[in-house]
This record gives sequence, C-alpha cells and structure tokens, in this order.
Amino acid sequence: MYAAGLVQGITLVTFPAASTIFTSAASYGLSAGQYGTMFVPQVIAAISASLAGARLAGRLGWKLVYLGGLAANLASMAMLIASRFVLTDQSLAYPILLAATACLGLGFGLTVTAVNTFTAAFHPGAVDRSILVLNALLGLGTALAPVFVAIFVGLGAWVGLPILAAALLLGLLAVSMRLPLRIAGGGAAAGPAGEAAGDARTSQDGAAPAGRGKPAIPGRFWAFAAFAILYGFCETMNGNWSQIDQVSLHVSATTASLTLTVFWAMVTAGRVVFAVLQRWVPSRFAYHLLPVVLAGSFVFIAELPAGSAGAGVLAFGLAGLGCSALLPLTISFGQESLTAISASVAGGVIACYQLGYGLAAFGVGPLRSAGFTLPEIYGASAAVAALLAVLSFAIAGGRPSPAALHPRPASHLR
Repeated sequence: MYAAGLVQGITLVTFPAASTIFTSAASYGLSAGQYGTMFVPQVIAAISASLAGARLAGRLGWKLVYLGGLAANLASMAMLIASRFVLTDQSLAYPILLAATACLGLGFGLTVTAVNTFTAAFHPGAVDRSILVLNALLGLGTALAPVFVAIFVGLGAWVGLPILAAALLLGLLAVSMRLPLRIAGGGAAAGPAGEAAGDARTSQDGAAPAGRGKPAIPGRFWAFAAFAILYGFCETMNGNWSQIDQVSLHVSATTASLTLTVFWAMVTAGRVVFAVLQRWVPSRFAYHLLPVVLAGSFVFIAELPAGSAGAGVLAFGLAGLGCSALLPLTISFGQESLTAISASVAGGVIACYQLGYGLAAFGVGPLRSAGFTLPEIYGASAAVAALLAVLSFAIAGGRPSPAALHPRPASHLR
C-alpha cells in the first residue's frame, strides 16, 4: 500500500509536470485554454470515483476497487504514451489526452480511497501514524514527478516519465493480484460513507437524521465545502501553472521543473512537520496562519521579475508550505465537529476540493485568452487565500484542535 501511494503520487502529477511540453509549439502546441480543459475529465472522474469507491467496495470488495484504480492509472499512462506518436495532429492527440486525464481521475479516486482503507485496516493499533506515512509517500511521489520530467527532457525523451509510471503500475498490479488483500468484516465494514454514518448520532449543530437513518447535512458543512473549493483553487494555481509561469519569465525548463518539485516537497514536508508539532502547538493555530502565508506567497509570485529563478523557487516553496496542512486539517476538523456525518465528511470535502481544482485548471485558460497575464492572476489569487483565512475562523475559531492532523478512514471513526 505504501508503494501504491508513492506510485500514485508520481502518476497524478505526470500531466502538470509535463505542462511545458503540452504548451510548447514544438510539441503538442496546446493553447492555455486547451491545456486547462484537458483536466476537466480528470476532475469529473475523480469526484465520481471518490464518492462511489466505498459503495463499489461494499459490492465488489476493496481489492477489486484497488486493482481497478491501478488499471485505470495504467490506461492513462498508456494513452499519454500513445499520444506522443500523433502529437503533430491535434485532432487525434487532444482527444487521446482528454481520455487519458479521465482515466487518471478515475484511477486516483479509486486507488487513494482503497489504499487509505487498507493501510488503516492493516495497522489497527497505529492508524494515525500509518496514514501519515502513506500520505507522506504519496506527497513524495508528487515531488518526484517533475524531477523525472527534467531528467527525461534533458535526455531528449520526456515520454520516459509515463513509461516509468506505467512500468511501476504494471509491477504493482502483478504483485497485488497475488495478495489476498482482505479486510476483517469484508465489504460490509467499508460500505457507503453515508450508510456508515446512518446511526442515531446528532452533530454538534443539532442536525437530525433525515429519512431512514441517513443524517441531514448540517449547515456548518458548507463552510468546510467552501474552504475546500477555495483551497483546491489555490493549490492548483501552483501545481498546474507554476512551470508555465516560470517559463514565461524566461526561466529554464529545468529550473521550472525544480520549482514544481519544491512546491510539492514543501506541501508534503509541511504536513509531516505540523503533524509532529501538534503535540506542542495546537493545530488550529496552523490552520489560521497558513492561509496568510499562502496569500503572501501569491503576492510574492505576482511580483517576480523576469529571470528570477532562485526567487521563483523560494516563492513557490513558500506557497507549498502555505498549502501543506490545510486540506487534511479541514477534513479532520469536519470529522470531529460534524459527528452526524463524520464518516462522509472526507468524501464531501475531497469532492469540493476537486471542484476547486477544476476551477483553477480550466478557468485560467479563458482568463489568459482574455488578456490577463499569469502574474496578474496570481496576484488576484491572494484574495482567494485571504478568504481562506477568514473561513478558517468560521471553521476552527474557538474549537479544540483535532486529535490527528490526517483524516481517518470512515471505517475507523469512533
């Protein structure tokens, strides 16, 4: 499961890591709008898979969900490799890329749901630690993808990254199919999140169950939803557009890849550091502080002068730190404060995060076509981060910090 998390991280960032390849006139030649639209199928598929994963597991078992996720990721990489052979013909290459990102979204939604469930089940006495390690490895994968792209581009064969990812996925499938991968209680213990929460509990907001044991959605949930959407926008501004921004400032493609690597490395390192520090410093303080750091980093990025390679790496590293603990803390606060729907909070928040991802991935293209520059868009994104700071007090103000920074799988909530 740890290996699957690492490979999933590499696979997930393969497309953003190759952003300069997709938009290069010498390669695919995609416009900013086409590049952004390329991620729409991924968002739709990821949301659908994340919400349906537990229900599918209840019917088919978690092993098939997990294997299906790996297979979808493998199909995505295979189609990306295939598109390389028709890249001069956009009428052929672009539909293949759209199908590839759809498969990537499906694979991400199914695989991440399954590996989190398996990891928690295999470490019943250390759930929080095992989930932290898993998420750290997934984050390490996201940081490695741009490094591999830079290496393969330097060798004159950027397609080496999807080939490497495909080989790793094939290895995982070969090993995983031979393993029993059973969870005590079978699929029943990991049924639909909504059903898992359908008991007689009520939330701290007093929301009562609605209809046959299914709890109503408390009004406070929408604050968490709004936070996740805005956070998804902020993270994706950095994750999907940083390299294109840096290249537009006449920074080398290798340094632009390093910038993306530093961003994801800081996201991962920040999550681990804040998980450790919460023993001494309440994590709600980080929840209020990090959006301010993120807003400052957007201003920093917007003001970067041309050719400022070192400053760009520093600015996006700061943005990674600002993003780091925000999403897992949002889920953790939700699971502990919205007890009537605690088992379905993670799925709902992740779905909203994916909406924010889609807004930034797709929305920047039309803005650029309308004449706005990336530095101007980054400057405006500082206002979005400022809204996160305000919402952080609506969510966590006056409330105790969650017991764990990383969210717990639905079947392990108490």
